Amino acid sequence: MNQTPALPDASTTSDPKASASSADEQDAYIAAVALKLDSFLAEKHRLLARISPETLVLIDSIKTLVTGGKRMRALLCYWGWRGAGGSPDSTAIIEAGAALELFQSAALIHDDIIDRSDTRRGGPSVHKRFSTLHTEQKFSLDEERFGHAAAILTGDLCLSLSEEMFSRIESGGSHRAREVFNIMRTEVMAGQYLDILEEVSGPSKPHETAVARAFSIIRYKSAKYSSEHPLALGGALAGAEEAMLTSYSAFALPLGEAFQLRDDVLGVFGDPAKTGKPAGDDLREGKRTVLVGLTIDSAMTHERDFFDQNLGRQDLTEAEVERLCTIMVDSGALERTEEMIAQLSAEAFAALAELPVSTEVREALETLGQRVVSRTS
Repeated sequence: MNQTPALPDASTTSDPKASASSADEQDAYIAAVALKLDSFLAEKHRLLARISPETLVLIDSIKTLVTGGKRMRALLCYWGWRGAGGSPDSTAIIEAGAALELFQSAALIHDDIIDRSDTRRGGPSVHKRFSTLHTEQKFSLDEERFGHAAAILTGDLCLSLSEEMFSRIESGGSHRAREVFNIMRTEVMAGQYLDILEEVSGPSKPHETAVARAFSIIRYKSAKYSSEHPLALGGALAGAEEAMLTSYSAFALPLGEAFQLRDDVLGVFGDPAKTGKPAGDDLREGKRTVLVGLTIDSAMTHERDFFDQNLGRQDLTEAEVERLCTIMVDSGALERTEEMIAQLSAEAFAALAELPVSTEVREALETLGQRVVSRTS
């Protein structure tokens, strides 16, 4: 494995030139990941074309989803790699970033089916695209069932491609990185199950424990795979010692939790023009988030009853969505969620200040972190 020269001391004063250099380096990495994904999916496009031209819609749907996006997980992986001494010229970290992007896309495809969400990033979700194809082609039988079935298969294919991409990595730290990658995938599936279980069992469970249950879900469904594991994955690939991976987690886990709490707020109060999803979408999907848990725990009895009776109703009117939002605000739940985001952010950035990495890496991680916790879409 190629190594970079000795890293500068972590206490080095911030240098604007270094910041510009890291931004250029980051842009180059994003472009390299995009190129890797394009070439890899083109390879699979040729394979499916030999099977049947009718299957090409599977790979085209994946390509549409992996094109663009924030690349947050890939970038955290990259700076985890660089912080542990990995070379910016290595193919391994590009393949790791591409594998993470494919895994993320697979998770989104399945998540949209589970949540019955018809939109993703301002456009139709994958299962909705297939339902539309059914209608346009005048296929027989049920269009929604076809859409869901085809999207499940697309998500499975995307998950398989993520594994294939990751298996191509050759690095001195690939064994430890494989452990991180495997744990990440298992935790996401477990967290996703806890999420759907909470939707159906939450109303019958004690409201006093709603916040704790919701927080456990965001940790395993989102926070760990959104930030903790990608950062550790990059570090492990570069051969980081366990002590450094532990330091990475001290920064990335609270950051990931703050990220998901911000996502939960945007899912209810976000601007549809920026989030790409209808206002109050999470309320119609019945997501029992920390924000919802805080509301149920703090609201007056009659407000709590209204919340439990209406959360998850697909036919919620705008007036009913507005009332649910008002209860969230009046109960103090929104304010407390914002306080939790601020607390977790402070914890993350305090840990970041102690990371034994170069100033360049620290500033890049700080920029990413600030983008995560203050985002509006």
